[in-house]
Amino acid sequence: MRTPTAPTPFRAARTTARLDALVEDVREAVGRGLPPDLTAYLVGERLGPHLTCPDLLTDEQREGDPDTYRQHLLYAERDGSFSVVALVWLPGQRTSIHDHVSWCVTGVHEGEESERRYRLVSDGATSRLVATQDVVNPLGSVCGFAPPGDIHRVCNAGTETAISIHIYGADIARLGTSVRRVYELPADEL
Repeated sequence: MRTPTAPTPFRAARTTARLDALVEDVREAVGRGLPPDLTAYLVGERLGPHLTCPDLLTDEQREGDPDTYRQHLLYAERDGSFSVVALVWLPGQRTSIHDHVSWCVTGVHEGEESERRYRLVSDGATSRLVATQDVVNPLGSVCGFAPPGDIHRVCNAGTETAISIHIYGADIARLGTSVRRVYELPADEL
């Protein structure tokens, strides 16, 4: 396992009225001060209605990178309580196997994503990752999770660009990434 670096640098984002509305919705849910799993659930409810709306992202925020999936930091709350990121995936692009620093909610804004979820198994001397579930997240779908038990790999297995909106319970502007660890253990592959 190693500490990751972001695949591409974050940049400050221009905002849209729809993004501003999403941020207000998320701020209200996060401001309740509930446990991480309940916060993720509430944030997911707020994200859903904004997905697939053409006025959520600017053209620049929809740009991909031919070498790796691209992250666009859309918003980071001043107190560090949450961040909103758009991930743009060209066909065939994928993450490493990783987990996260905080709760996370994701929603598919365009295309679809494939995901393999893992469980870390250790016998004391050795460790390996065992696949527990393969999921296809279609257009408009929302899912959320809170550590521990959030080990996964995400990819765009389709032939078109995929865009997902990620909301993290952390200051991604300061951290540079939502990834806590990258796993380089033997694993069932996607």
